[in-house]
Amino acid sequence: MNIYVMVDAEGLCGIFSKEQVSPEGSRYNECREHMTREVNIVVEALKEAGVDRVYVRDAHSAGNNVYWDKLSDKAYRYIVGNTGTDRFPGLDDCDGVILLGYHAMAGTRGALLEHSMSSSRVQNYWINDMPAGEVAIDAGIAGDKNIPVIMVSGDDYLCKEVKQLLPWAVACEVKKAASLYGIMTPPMNEAFDILREGVKRAVDNIDRMNPLVFDKPITFKVEVMERCPIPNSYAKPYLKIIDGRTYEITAGSMEEALFRSY
Repeated sequence: MNIYVMVDAEGLCGIFSKEQVSPEGSRYNECREHMTREVNIVVEALKEAGVDRVYVRDAHSAGNNVYWDKLSDKAYRYIVGNTGTDRFPGLDDCDGVILLGYHAMAGTRGALLEHSMSSSRVQNYWINDMPAGEVAIDAGIAGDKNIPVIMVSGDDYLCKEVKQLLPWAVACEVKKAASLYGIMTPPMNEAFDILREGVKRAVDNIDRMNPLVFDKPITFKVEVMERCPIPNSYAKPYLKIIDGRTYEITAGSMEEALFRSY
């Protein structure tokens, strides 16, 4: 059995501030430490659960957040840096996906650091008229390859989103959102135990997990932030312009929909 771990930052244990998750932030090194530590915990737990190969993809910002020299040698492959239009390099070789350190979709009232892909550009996404965030997009990309998301970790709002969208997946609540920039958190070791236990449950129940497959063709609608330009329809004639801030595309897969929308 091979498992793919896709890692974001805002839902990691101990993360609560935009200063931690931005490469320009004054506390960014804390994020790098937290991410590297949590990746190692999950990799070790997966190996203890009997997983043969673990792929880890650093998917936050430019994808160069982890401390390479501090990563566990038990993972089969680490994918670091920009991966172009391949959202999950190596995914075809895997049986399940873990979304580690994820966050609630843009507009989720009360959620910690909520956004969808870009907090400076994207106001809202819809997949086939369903409001969607990064969990739905990434689960849909994996689902098109018939691969299920088996576990997701983040704050309590993220876990509510997961239970509605992926009721079969293990939702690991490692903190509660107190505000957009605040959390109520358990002690670090307790949060890490939640991840370890979640990994074991997810692997033990992988046969009961379902891929998330959206009806095709996919209609992917994007609303950008106020005063952000929408793509040029002359350069991208497949766009359907709805208004000055909203456009949509039709695509044959979730990954195509995501990358054609940029």
